[in-house]
Amino acid sequence: MTTTKKKMSLTTSIFISLVLGVLAGLAFQGNADFTVKYIKPFGTVYLNLIKMIVVPVVLFSIIQGIISLQDIRKVGSIGVKTIAFYLCTTAVAVTVGLTFANILNVGAGYVLPTGELVYEAKEAPSFIDTLVNIFPSNAVTPLANATMLQVIVIAVFFGFGIIVAEEKGKAAADFVESMAEVSFKIMGMIIKLSAIGVFALICPVVAQNGPEVLLPLLKVILVAYAGYIIHMVVVYSATVKALAGMSPVKFFKGMSRPMMFAFSSASSVGVLPFNMEATEKLGVRKEVSSFILPLGATINMDGTAIYQGVCAVFIAQIFGLDLGLTQQLTIILTATLASIGTAGVPGSGMIMLAMVLQSVGLPVEGIALVAGIDRILDMGRTVVNITGDAACTICIDAVDKKRNAK
Repeated sequence: MTTTKKKMSLTTSIFISLVLGVLAGLAFQGNADFTVKYIKPFGTVYLNLIKMIVVPVVLFSIIQGIISLQDIRKVGSIGVKTIAFYLCTTAVAVTVGLTFANILNVGAGYVLPTGELVYEAKEAPSFIDTLVNIFPSNAVTPLANATMLQVIVIAVFFGFGIIVAEEKGKAAADFVESMAEVSFKIMGMIIKLSAIGVFALICPVVAQNGPEVLLPLLKVILVAYAGYIIHMVVVYSATVKALAGMSPVKFFKGMSRPMMFAFSSASSVGVLPFNMEATEKLGVRKEVSSFILPLGATINMDGTAIYQGVCAVFIAQIFGLDLGLTQQLTIILTATLASIGTAGVPGSGMIMLAMVLQSVGLPVEGIALVAGIDRILDMGRTVVNITGDAACTICIDAVDKKRNAK
């Protein structure tokens, strides 16, 4: 009688490596340089491999999604609903962040550290510049630089072109389908290295940002994470239940693997293949997920919006400044619109925060206070961002299925 050994699931192995990474990070707190020098490079290699394949995955999956929808009007309809969904949830998210920060008095009792605050603020692009920059002047540079909004625009135009070309576009359509499949197979190979990558990414973060460093800013972290959790549990549960008729428990259970990877990698774009796989297992059609999710990884920033609200109130309070209702409404508007112009890569929230602070006249130097814990905040906000992408995909797919049924 032979017994087959049960293989550990990828979700379990990622979770175990996450826990081991945290424990190793705590053990190496006195020697954080070792983790940065010898452990972090493995995580960097893993992220580099993911970034290498993300552009082909986004490019070919969006073109494939548009071709499979076969109707330009249908693409437009889904696109408009998707952007409306993302903008609404982002506005709610920044409101949640502001509300929690105000009620819990996030900056109370914090003493400004001695010495000058140093933060080199990057100039925030204007709305018109952001709009113009969406459209590339050539088709190669955005692919080389992984400028995701421009990659999406290229994919949309090529998808429309193949539909309009009809019979003559069939060879291009076959090529796109073949390349999409090849890209996903390569992604599958890279994903098998997830456990090693997650361990190598989380260990240096814990080693460098131990309890001693985190304690003075622990309140900011707790308030931000309270906002993250409430937004996911309330807003996403309500939307998937109301629009898709899906049990929130089923939704979050299905999203466990992408959420864990998002927490350790802090990259919305890097989690894309996990998110596609999870939403398709939850019943979303491939042509819909391959169109909405890459769009969401670029323009949907609910977690980042909560972070903006919390940090803006925190910085205002420690500088002894009061934010009026008009200023808080300006923060909501700025954070919502700014989310469209920032890429889903680690650290993009810092540029957005500079834009938000400038919009209401708060000192941009205050970013230096939260810069040290940005990675900790980034891990949580990435989880919210990718969960929001999935919730939107499930809801839009369900609404479209109902419309088709009628």
